[in-house]
This record gives sequence, C-alpha cells and structure tokens, in this order.
Amino acid sequence: MNNLYLKSLLILIVVSLWGTVSPGQNIGFDIVDNKNSIEIPFESHNNLIVIPVILNHRMPLRFVVDTGVRTSILTDRTFSDILNISYDRKIPLVGADGDRQIVAYVANGISLKLPGVVGQGQALLVLEEDYLQLKNYLGTDVHGILGYELFSRFVVEIDYDDRLLRLHEPYSYKPRKSHRSLPLTVVDTKPYVHTNITLMDGTVIASKFMLDTGASHSLLLDLESHPDLHLPDKILRTNLGRGLGGAIYGHLGRLQSVEFGKYHFTEVIASWPDVGSFAEILKKTGRQGTLGGGLLSRFTVVFDYFNGYLYYKRNRNFRNKFEYNMSGMDLKVTGQKLNHYEIHEIREGSPASRTDLQVGDEIFTINGHPARELTLGEVNNFFRLREGKKINLTVLRNDQKLRRTFWLERVL
Repeated sequence: MNNLYLKSLLILIVVSLWGTVSPGQNIGFDIVDNKNSIEIPFESHNNLIVIPVILNHRMPLRFVVDTGVRTSILTDRTFSDILNISYDRKIPLVGADGDRQIVAYVANGISLKLPGVVGQGQALLVLEEDYLQLKNYLGTDVHGILGYELFSRFVVEIDYDDRLLRLHEPYSYKPRKSHRSLPLTVVDTKPYVHTNITLMDGTVIASKFMLDTGASHSLLLDLESHPDLHLPDKILRTNLGRGLGGAIYGHLGRLQSVEFGKYHFTEVIASWPDVGSFAEILKKTGRQGTLGGGLLSRFTVVFDYFNGYLYYKRNRNFRNKFEYNMSGMDLKVTGQKLNHYEIHEIREGSPASRTDLQVGDEIFTINGHPARELTLGEVNNFFRLREGKKINLTVLRNDQKLRRTFWLERVL
C-alpha cells in the first residue's frame, strides 16, 4: 500500500443509526468544569489524528478523529463484549468496494471520555471484527473513530504543527485575525468546500471536495464525476489504500495545481480509484472527490460547522513536496509491539521487484538503522527521500538474514 494512502474510510451505512434515549439522559459532549475550550494532545500517524478515549468509563482506547464518518465507530467487537455492552440491532454495511457486505452492531447510551471532555448518551457503531486492521497499516494501536458528533458540538481546531486538538464552545469562539477562511457547507454530516484544480494539460475544473481528516491522501478524484476529468499521461498503478471492503486499487498521478483558498499547490499527487469501486460511493454525493490529511496537514485548520467556515493558517509543513513511495514495496506492521515491518506487496516493475525481495520478508535494518527502533512513518520516509537514493536493506527470511540493495526511482 502506498504510504500516503494507508487509510480511506468509506462507510456507507444503509440504515439509520440514531437510537432512542431515556428521558432525562444527558446526550452529547461537554467540556468539564464549564470551560470555553480544551486542548487535547494527539499523535499523528500518516496524517491521521489519534487521541485517547475511555469507553464506558473503563476501557482506555485510541480513536481517529474523522470528519468523514457520521457515527462513532468501534473497529472491533472484542472490546465492547468485554464491557458487556448490549446491542440494539445488527445492521449490514457496504464496504469501500461497493460490494462486500460487512456486519456491524448499534449500541446506544454509550459514554466516550476524552481528556477534559465527557460524551454521554452516544450512539456507537461496532464492527463485528477488525475489518480495517488500522494498527497493521498505521503502526500504532487504533480501536475506533470519532466523527460528526464531535464536529457538530464544537468548533474544532486541528494544530498539525503542535499536534493539538482544540475544542471550542461555539458561542465563545472568535476566529483569529491571522486565519483566512473558506466557505464550508455540511451536507449529510460531511463538510464540503469548492475550489479549482488544474490538470496537467491545463484543464481547469471547478470542483467540490469533501474534507476528510480520516484519510491520509492529499486528494482523491472520481473519474466519472466530471466530463473533463481524465488521467494524466504519467500514472502509477498501485494499491491506494484500505477501506471496509479491503484494498482499494487505482492510479496515482500528478495535478498541475490545486487551489486552497488563497494558496496554490503545484504538482500535487492525486489518487484515482478504479471506476466501479470507490467511485460508486463518491458518485452519489455530487462531489469530485475528497481532500485529505496530506494537504490539510500543511495548515492549522478550524472546522466551524455553526457559521459555515473553514479557517486556516499555513504551518511549517506548507512547503513540503508532494512525494510518494519510490521503492515499489508496501509494508504491514506485525508483532506485539507493532515494530516488525513485513513486506506486504511489491509493485511490478518497481525497484523492489528487480531485487530479490519477497512478500513476507521482514525488514531488519534499513540504511544501517535497526527497523525495530523506528516507527512505520520513519521507515516509510526512507522510501520518499529522493530519486536515485541508495537503499540498503537487511531482511529476515526463514530465520536467515539477507542483504539487498536498490535505488529509489520516481515514476511520476
């Protein structure tokens, strides 16, 4: 899986999740001690925001903060079963491939406690099993997802530089003078902006994008969403990410430019999923695609659903180049400590494929660095350094250490 697209949550819920609550029961999130705002430190993994959450006052877990989902999700039923949580009903979900049927359960009256914030009377979607396997592709424990309920209750500020999530009471929040703004519309619990993209041949397309903090990519485009959309001449066929239906395949290709408010980004890498899989879900929304963490993380962003604005200020990541995995191999994390890096897939014709590397090999050292002392992000950064960079690997295969060498190669 390309390291920029480790996670694309594409969940199509086919029944309503809103349950009933008992009279007098407190519902929703509240900041403790009647404060106007709260800061929550977060971890960033492949542009995803991971925060601590305590489930039903007892179970410490870690959730991704995701504008792209309606209802909070627990990705593995094991944890709710340990807490003897009862389920109101069983429902079918449609995976990212638009085909695979997935089983989930709805629980109501759930407590979700964040640092300094308490959520009562919450609805929770519980997956029957860990279909997403986020920890294996992010390299850290992730047990669930927080969605619309958080963004509909607070003005949510994401400071990617300092890795702080700030929740503001809507009545007290005033945008800073240093922040610029974009009109934001919320449709069916999802936030949208309008902007222009320019294809490599100079075609300018006025586009509608969902802002998705739960996706690692910079931009994802649906080829069937606009008559002028077409693949660039230089493309890379690859695994774009993972959804509920499993792997999502398609192409990577660059855009000449993408507008984001007053700013223009050039040579942006976009993912183009295969028509008939991810595209089938996008088509129903009228949008051209999604704008994810690969671009949002270049700013401090503030989601104000109440007044209909996205406020933004560029940060120190702003000028980073848009790069991709130039090795041609994708990794999966295994081991109890999530520090074993196993080759999961090798792209045909890539530098890794021209070396005697095999799916299942475990990376032991990379350019002299012990892999088990690195995070997945640090390992993947070696594969994005620059074209022509020499990569020396020691891999473990059947308890044998093998040395392999290749050079990074830019295709796009």
